[in-house]
Amino acid sequence: MGTRLTPAAGRVLTEMSIPDVKRAVVLWKNRAHVAHRKAEHPPHLRAFLCIHHYEASWTDTGAPYYGGLQMDLGFQHAYAPWLLNRKGTADHWTPLEQIWAAEKALKTRGFWPWPNTARDCGLL
Repeated sequence: MGTRLTPAAGRVLTEMSIPDVKRAVVLWKNRAHVAHRKAEHPPHLRAFLCIHHYEASWTDTGAPYYGGLQMDLGFQHAYAPWLLNRKGTADHWTPLEQIWAAEKALKTRGFWPWPNTARDCGLL
């Protein structure tokens, strides 16, 4: 999701001892658990749920806008090209995936991609 890879620090799995591998597995399981917990709670979840309330179903296929946040193809390509390539248009994404794509857009565009509904939600 756009984060840098963790450096390997010169370690190679085939050269690690069994206890070191076990510690690494525990470390990565803990990191995965923390990342999963964070991913389930986007920072602006309530705001995007409010926008969704005024927009459409999460599975809306009404071209040229798709999904619960009514994203056009340009938006999807700009903020979630990996999802667009892997799953197709936003109506095939989970609601959480749609919200995270919107979170990415929020960093540079604010709530302006949804001017009317964001205004109804008191976000603009």
